[in-house]
Amino acid sequence: MTSTVTRLEPAARTAGRPAAVTRHDWTSEEALALYDLPFMDLLFRAQSVHRASFDPNKVQMSRLLSIKTGGCAEDCGYCSQSAHHQTGLKASKLMEVERVISEARKAKAAGATRYCMGAAWRSPKQRDMDVVVAMVEGVKALGMETCMTLGMLTDSDIVRLRDAGLDYYNHNVDTSESYYSKVITTRTYADRLDTLSRVRDAGMKVCSGGIIGMGEERQDRVDMLVTLANLEEHPESVPINMLIAIPGTPLESAERIDPIDFVRTIAVARIMMPKSFVRLSAGRTDMSDEMQALCFFAGANSIFVGDTLLTADNPGEDKDSKLFAKLGLSALELDIPSSEHEPATCAGHQDARQS
Repeated sequence: MTSTVTRLEPAARTAGRPAAVTRHDWTSEEALALYDLPFMDLLFRAQSVHRASFDPNKVQMSRLLSIKTGGCAEDCGYCSQSAHHQTGLKASKLMEVERVISEARKAKAAGATRYCMGAAWRSPKQRDMDVVVAMVEGVKALGMETCMTLGMLTDSDIVRLRDAGLDYYNHNVDTSESYYSKVITTRTYADRLDTLSRVRDAGMKVCSGGIIGMGEERQDRVDMLVTLANLEEHPESVPINMLIAIPGTPLESAERIDPIDFVRTIAVARIMMPKSFVRLSAGRTDMSDEMQALCFFAGANSIFVGDTLLTADNPGEDKDSKLFAKLGLSALELDIPSSEHEPATCAGHQDARQS
């Protein structure tokens, strides 16, 4: 991986609309230098980059649904759904297609433009793929963007999901490569990057980010962002989660990250990946309005709406609408025509983590 700091074009700077140069050659040293800038300078720079590509007062709204909860074979130290941890979470079977589509319809009515579906799997079993494909087709027919997180995929799985109309595949790298083994041992960092590469090669968009507050150092935070920013194409969505310390997980006693450090991470993500949607994801229930406002100013321009994120609490629509009103923010609208007809459903369907 090679070098840099997003540069602002002089002509654009004088016009008041700095143009961010998209790079794929960041060094760890450059990223850390950004992170360590005086806070006001960092925020000014991030907001300037943000305005070059996005309306600063528009926020993309996604809704996340756990389509299969608990019993996951992975040992991710932050996750309530791991079979390795005693969190009291009851495992459930794969949800029925009709229920998923019904929930997606409600989410669209509440303003969500993207519907994200997560299953607590190391990888999907072939017997489940017909159901998963039907979910994608059904949500897509409602005129929403579709996103799924299902763990690792075979090439056949990827092709089927792409052909069904899946827009985004979520597969977080979680943290830096050097810190990764302190959080997860059942899957390697290389496994994650391989999945992202094969999803991208198949023509789908990538959603990939990480979790902040797992005991990592600031170097780990910027190294995670360097990994994502130096991919051949930047992820179209970069979710930045603040750890929800769940009782029964190895990270239940993790020290809460300083809010300013979290905002710094958002700002660096925005500067390094200027055209990506940076999503303020898990942990918003523990954030004050002021902290969220700083995150939006630092370049976050996507959130999950609804009162749950897989198995964790999330601010409800009412709280979000009040915050948006105070800040003068509004939902980004998506220009996707709805289907004239209801999608076909699948009859036989029997038999996650921070976003």
